[in-house]
Amino acid sequence: MSGENKNERRKLKLLLVANRQHLSREDLRSLINYIELEDCGFDVSLQFSDPSEQPELLELHRLVAIPALVKVEPKPKQIFAGSSIFEQIRNWMPRWEQEGLISGIDLNLRTPEFEGGQTRQELLLEDDLLLLRQENETLSKRVESQERVLRMVAHELRTPLAAAVLALQSQKLGQIDSQKFQEVIKRRLEEIEVLSKDLLEVGSTKWEALFNPQKVNLATLSAEAILELEKSWLKRGVGIQTDIPSDLPYVYADVGRMRQVILNLMENALKFSKNGESISIRMLHRTNQWVQVSICDRGPGIPEEEQERIFLDRVRLPQTSNETDGFGIGLSVCRRIVEVHGGKIWVISEPGKGSCFYFTVPVWNGNDKP
Repeated sequence: MSGENKNERRKLKLLLVANRQHLSREDLRSLINYIELEDCGFDVSLQFSDPSEQPELLELHRLVAIPALVKVEPKPKQIFAGSSIFEQIRNWMPRWEQEGLISGIDLNLRTPEFEGGQTRQELLLEDDLLLLRQENETLSKRVESQERVLRMVAHELRTPLAAAVLALQSQKLGQIDSQKFQEVIKRRLEEIEVLSKDLLEVGSTKWEALFNPQKVNLATLSAEAILELEKSWLKRGVGIQTDIPSDLPYVYADVGRMRQVILNLMENALKFSKNGESISIRMLHRTNQWVQVSICDRGPGIPEEEQERIFLDRVRLPQTSNETDGFGIGLSVCRRIVEVHGGKIWVISEPGKGSCFYFTVPVWNGNDKP
């Protein structure tokens, strides 16, 4: 009897579309455990697909955000996204079971009714409505993000353009000579170029899709970054102290993006260091899975209440905004890169005593996987 019941169990085919780093999310781990360990009333098949390896799935299922879980069978197809996929699935399981019981009985008398007097068609319409709401929420967030980038562009371009216009007016009135005018214009154009590059990093998601991790020597990468910034720290007499173990393992990272993180954090440390001070770069093999990198300076420090905010898009601290150039976007880019690698980034700082930025990178285990 038990064998017959097992054979009669309906098949539930699910497709989880996510990057591998998403699998460390608590809700997705709970979902996988629930499907593997609990008796859901179905013969459940859960398939995992990485959109970087199968990008066609995004178009096939019209996914506007990942991670996403697609109920492929039984029909109708449903898509679940957001930060509560596990809760959504757990709430839907009883309804799918109920739909299966009803559809498995050949009734020609009248449309069956569910609890609350709702017909099956009404429940299916509710399913479609929920799906549309989820897609609408995801699209709204994407539009909001793009609008935020546009506001950043408009706000930040205003300053260098206004300065250039003022210089042009001063030159026409004879208040500055042509050489000074050219210097001002050149400096403002350089600011606009830096701003454009930073804003493109924040606004674009293409590089995340092209994320290409491989076996990387992090010590060599940091040495190259130090040499790249050599003119900056030698000119100002800033010392560079390194503490990198000779037996540091290789890491699993995208070379270009990881170099970008190290350069950005080093440039920040140099920016907020006074002439003659020093910054330090340390690497530590914390566990079998992670290498921890820290870059520290002796600058003005960051108030505790600001230490989470600085990794958001375009945040500059009021106590430093008049002392340094830049647009407060670099740390947001660093956060995105580190998180795409599956790591974490944080800061420990005390006003007046400098700042230490930490981030983790997965260790390469020899199989091209973290």
